[in-house]
Amino acid sequence: MIHARGLARTYRNRRGAVEAVRGVDLDVAEGEIVGFLGPNGAGKTTTLRMLTTLLTPTRGEATVAGADLLRQPSEVRRRIGYVAQSGSTGGEARAGEEVIDHALLYGETKAAARARGQELFGQLELDGLWDRKCSTLSGGQRRRLDIVMGLIHTPPLVFLDEPTTGLDPQARVNLWGHIRALRDERGSTVFLTTHYLEEADALCDRILIIDNGTIVAAGTPEELKRQVSGDAIILTATNPADAPGIAAAAAALGGDTPPHVDGANISVRVPHGGTALPGLLRALDAKGLALAAVELRRPSLDDVFLTVTGRSLRDGEKKGAAA
Repeated sequence: MIHARGLARTYRNRRGAVEAVRGVDLDVAEGEIVGFLGPNGAGKTTTLRMLTTLLTPTRGEATVAGADLLRQPSEVRRRIGYVAQSGSTGGEARAGEEVIDHALLYGETKAAARARGQELFGQLELDGLWDRKCSTLSGGQRRRLDIVMGLIHTPPLVFLDEPTTGLDPQARVNLWGHIRALRDERGSTVFLTTHYLEEADALCDRILIIDNGTIVAAGTPEELKRQVSGDAIILTATNPADAPGIAAAAAALGGDTPPHVDGANISVRVPHGGTALPGLLRALDAKGLALAAVELRRPSLDDVFLTVTGRSLRDGEKKGAAA
């Protein structure tokens, strides 16, 4: 559904050339939900804007939904749905009018747009809101309305840019179900960006991480987690003076890196934490080293992100207000 090779974008300013994207290779198969992650300034937004024809690549090539990105940009636009982070509805417009007007841009008849729009309203739990002003809708309802507008011309590929930013946790989880249904019930391919790692973990078949203008990691959530070196064992000493002795015992587990000591807290990564932990507890007990707390933590996508980029996904990002 998406095949890109060497996709790059260079900006020029008074200081010279700035390579925002340095040569991205990516593939998205039909029927996948793929998450595209990256810290601020990594090239994520620029790549998305190139794939959706909003920016022309400086070099490289891509096929999007079966159309050549450079030679057939109008055809790409006909075949994709794009739901922008900021939304695209006018506050004083009525929801149904917005949907019909959007469909007319794609050459749909008004009658077909109404029928298709009302069908989508039912599927996305917007029944009864056709004649409501957009300004009266909740944040979750407006995001679902944005998705209706992105689907009104039946595109095989849908781009969702930060689809749940600004929603409260309940509305976010509700929208996850609708995004899954795009693939499971409608057969759509979904390419989404997000700043919520738990969202990428819950929704995506595969994840691509971009940093410094190139793809630095790709795989299923579980594949990426396995790339992080082992499980984390976090130990809290009852007596902080025992922390060095506890760290020495933890070091015997053979982790790739030495234990980290922070006051009474000792953390170490080992290949199989569940197997190693019972023996470590027995060794500490034999040495008379008491623990106030023990935690075994499996690798998360946050660990993956920090490992491959050295940064938090939300560095410098303002958290969206609940709606």
